Amino acid sequence: MKTVVNQLKEIASAIFYAAEAVELEDVLQRIAEVSRRMVGAKYAALGVPDGQGSLRYFKVAGVNPEVMEHIAHLPQGKGLIGAIMNERRTLLIKDIHNDPRSAGFPKHHPFMNTFLGVPIQIGEQLFGMFYLCDKENGEFFNEEDQWLVETMAGYAALAIAGAELRVQQSRLKLLEERERIAMELHDGIIQSLYALGMHIDLLRAEHKPIDGEQLTPVIIGLNEVIEDIRRYILNLRQQPKRQQSIRACLVAMVERLHVSDKIHIIVDAPDTPPPFTPATFEAICLIINEAVSNAVRHAEASQIQIHAQLVDGHFNVCIEDDGKGFDMDTMPNPDGLGLRNIHQRTRLYGGEVKIDTAPKKGTKVYLTIPT
Repeated sequence: MKTVVNQLKEIASAIFYAAEAVELEDVLQRIAEVSRRMVGAKYAALGVPDGQGSLRYFKVAGVNPEVMEHIAHLPQGKGLIGAIMNERRTLLIKDIHNDPRSAGFPKHHPFMNTFLGVPIQIGEQLFGMFYLCDKENGEFFNEEDQWLVETMAGYAALAIAGAELRVQQSRLKLLEERERIAMELHDGIIQSLYALGMHIDLLRAEHKPIDGEQLTPVIIGLNEVIEDIRRYILNLRQQPKRQQSIRACLVAMVERLHVSDKIHIIVDAPDTPPPFTPATFEAICLIINEAVSNAVRHAEASQIQIHAQLVDGHFNVCIEDDGKGFDMDTMPNPDGLGLRNIHQRTRLYGGEVKIDTAPKKGTKVYLTIPT
């Protein structure tokens, strides 16, 4: 006769084994299997409600896969399964067929007679339901079986909650990664494509035949964009070299924009190494790139100035243009993708963004990021 302590150890060990599975459905399948073995049942199942009266998952142990394929349909949350889901209490039944709550079985379903059903819950939160049918020794389920499964249900609730939390965290990380990639694509590759498009438009606007030499910068730019895309796909995107100064990095960034000769861009920045990691300074350069690109595309400016300086533990940048400016209060979408990216990226590094603009008075974008 096993002691209570030994039984608890077995239950804990069985559930910990189940919780080691990576996927939620594998966790549920393992829990169904260990619950069947613990009480010596022929059949066991674990159902997870979908919150709408039916089941999101239904994992079975003890039924041959070939038999499962011929069963007309899986349970749909009716009968005794629905009773556990709705009543949220243990059901111990000696004859399923004589219970008024039973909804019967679909075609080709194995014959089952005795039933032990236990809700898997913590407080008011229902995580699932245990269903066990017919003991292998032919006896009825007893109070000890009930205690075992109810105890197991407490551990199982924690295991299922942990597995669902991992699923949610994985989805959140995926969403965060998608957001990061979207910003980097917009700030980097898409901005480069915009710049190349503007360069071609300028050549067409001159109403002169375009020769091969004029297209050389465009071809070089396209090759650089293709290389950037390849690095993104292979996750080998190169970081800016640490030995490059702040000014050198910003000048290289401006050169990649292929700005028209009609727009004069002045870079005023220190010839000292950036006080950031390469990855952080690359992100800061993307913020500046976005602000400069906005000015080139929308401001109708003749001059753009980039002032950067290190002051009292902060990296301060001002992007100033002499363009048409705009009214922040009347913009149809003042937080469009470009400005949203600028604000989000700056906040990621504990910084702030301020925009000073008015119609016919140009625009100044102030960035300050702690070093």
